[in-house]
Amino acid sequence: MTQTDLAAPAEAAATDTRHAARLNYQRIDPRAVQAQYGLEKYVLGSGLEESLINLVKLRASVMNGCAYCVDMHTTHARQAGEAERRLYAVPVWRETPFFSPRERAALAWTEAVTRIGDGGVSDALYAEASAHFSEAELVKLTMAVVAINGWNRLAITFRVPVGQPPLA
Repeated sequence: MTQTDLAAPAEAAATDTRHAARLNYQRIDPRAVQAQYGLEKYVLGSGLEESLINLVKLRASVMNGCAYCVDMHTTHARQAGEAERRLYAVPVWRETPFFSPRERAALAWTEAVTRIGDGGVSDALYAEASAHFSEAELVKLTMAVVAINGWNRLAITFRVPVGQPPLA
């Protein structure tokens, strides 16, 4: 393989307008971004386990097709000590033995809240989640899902470049 062969994918990506950033939403309306950061700060200080929050962020980001957030949250999770095999298994979590019952309840909750328009959160799922989370924790977990879905929508809509720091 030549240097030209190795450079071709990077050059193609640079000229692919489907992935070109649209606008710098952080610069255009910093107050809006600060409001979203406020929610993020709440989630990070909620007392939920960091590993659980990372799984929730990754699952919702995969579901929403947010490449920027998948890249960011797999990186953060690795830095926090998350096992590679668990990260790879998040999209197929039901078929693996790698997640605790509490994590499974959180992943199912994440899916239902992310797809809220597909029938809401069932009573059965609410009962299952309630078996692993207190009422206060369910609020915190739901806010974690709300936060990542917001970030996903910003990154996808404005095409934040994957693998780069947030637009500043």
